[in-house]
Amino acid sequence: MKLVAYIRVSTAGQVSDGYGLSVQEKAVRAWAKAHGHRIVKVIREEGVSGAKEAVDRPGLSEALLMVQEKTVEGLLIPRLDRLARSITVQEATLMYVWRHGGKVFAADSGDLADDPDDPYRTAMREMAGVFAGLERRMIVKRMRDGRAAKAAAGRKAVGAYAYGTHGQGEGRDRDAAPNPAEARTVARILELRTAGDSYRRIAEQLDAEGLKPRRAAKWSAMVVRSICQKNGAA
Repeated sequence: MKLVAYIRVSTAGQVSDGYGLSVQEKAVRAWAKAHGHRIVKVIREEGVSGAKEAVDRPGLSEALLMVQEKTVEGLLIPRLDRLARSITVQEATLMYVWRHGGKVFAADSGDLADDPDDPYRTAMREMAGVFAGLERRMIVKRMRDGRAAKAAAGRKAVGAYAYGTHGQGEGRDRDAAPNPAEARTVARILELRTAGDSYRRIAEQLDAEGLKPRRAAKWSAMVVRSICQKNGAA
């Protein structure tokens, strides 16, 4: 049987958590070979949440279109939570494939089709979807709790780090720390402001001295003003 394989990670962190894209691809290729199927294409989707519907996932949409157009006879995934982390998305996607005459296989559990003689089969698949959704929500809650704990401890919890600082540390211990190169530029900005220079004049002087902003090619008066305000030199 000709199959399209779909593999997915939602965050960069999953690349190193033991179930990254390379591990998933190895699993689907091994399963297909062991069961006499041929993988026509492996579609890799990185940085995409499993809670999103297929229409919001270019990779999954491509895989489903291949089934619809009969380019392949079925969809192969490494395990069910790679297809979806929402029971509604999971079941809607499976039904779409089945409605177009395709099969859906998971490398860890085989054919995912309903069996009228085994209602527990469907129930177990649906329960797996429920718990995948629960795990996703628990991860979100832990992240939210972690940000709240950091904020309560006076550490930076969300958003970009202010110019002159950068992130340092790992996980909940990560916080803003001085960025030596940018800190020197901030000191120069404050020096010029204390001397009475306007924001525009400071921006021009920084450009002339070759001191660079974080992203833009040149300094603007508004960015200089923001840095002065954050450092009590407005």
